[in-house]
Amino acid sequence: MFEKKIGIDLGTTNVLVYIPKRGIIINEPSVVAISKIDKKVLAVGKEAKDMLGRTPDTIVAQRPLKDGVIADYRTTEAMLRYFVNKAMGGFRLLRPEVMVAVPGGITSTERRAVIDASISAGAKAAYIIRQPIVAAIGANIPIGSPSGHMIVEVGGGTSEIAVISLGGIVASDSVRIGGVKFDQAIMDHIRRKYNLAIGERTAEDIKIRVGSAVYTDEKLAMEVKGRDMITGLPKLMEVSSDDVTEAIQPLLEGILGAIKEVLYKTPPELSADVMDKGIVLSGGSSQLRHFDRLVAEATGVPTYLADEAQLCVAKGTGLALENLEAYKRSIFTT
Repeated sequence: MFEKKIGIDLGTTNVLVYIPKRGIIINEPSVVAISKIDKKVLAVGKEAKDMLGRTPDTIVAQRPLKDGVIADYRTTEAMLRYFVNKAMGGFRLLRPEVMVAVPGGITSTERRAVIDASISAGAKAAYIIRQPIVAAIGANIPIGSPSGHMIVEVGGGTSEIAVISLGGIVASDSVRIGGVKFDQAIMDHIRRKYNLAIGERTAEDIKIRVGSAVYTDEKLAMEVKGRDMITGLPKLMEVSSDDVTEAIQPLLEGILGAIKEVLYKTPPELSADVMDKGIVLSGGSSQLRHFDRLVAEATGVPTYLADEAQLCVAKGTGLALENLEAYKRSIFTT
């Protein structure tokens, strides 16, 4: 079946592709494996992620996006081409229209790079829309109503905070803190505290399986394999949820600071609406245990995790693409 519209959530850790009437058809890691010898792309997505930390000298597996924006243009273009081709099923009679969700705080130059990469990857037209808007659409928030709604989108590279009313952003902030920095903080903490070197994938596994945003009485624990920094030998040890909480505390404080700043900038009438309706959390990293509790305690505002939080941006991008006219105020084409 031919589809000529594609919505893309171009994330630091994952790329999600939405096709109208079919929903999310691709959800793969935003990782590309490249041969150093001839600069050829060897693998993209899941296959490339399996290579992270396991490649010989001649191959490099990397994330072409850093903090939600393009860090390596050529690799991002190759990755986008791969996902566009996969979404089209190899049937390329017409070039598709593509809408890409990007962090609210990116510059016009970074925005231009995303549009250029999308066109080079085979799009007929490329539209850019800010993540807080599409996250809110995907979380079923009625953004067009004359009422304040607050969304906090915590992704792999950035955290986007916005108060939305009448289809537009009234107050917002974007901090370059997300799941990737959580993973790095866990790696650094375990190295410092236990003299154990672990990889990026192990750190992510720890965060998902035992991670918590607050200290709890019911501690979770798991066994972790790594390299002893003193002997250089492989070592097995136990890591608890408290270790994760301690490691990511400064990063969580950075996100909370941005949330408070947006609440401070919000007009009183809309603040009252936010108090009534609560704060909605979306994004993969917002699924960290007790993150909603942490935000509620820090702000005094009821906080809820959106349904299918990780998919909100992709779903919202697809819905905005289906209704271009309705969301034209929020869309950039240059």
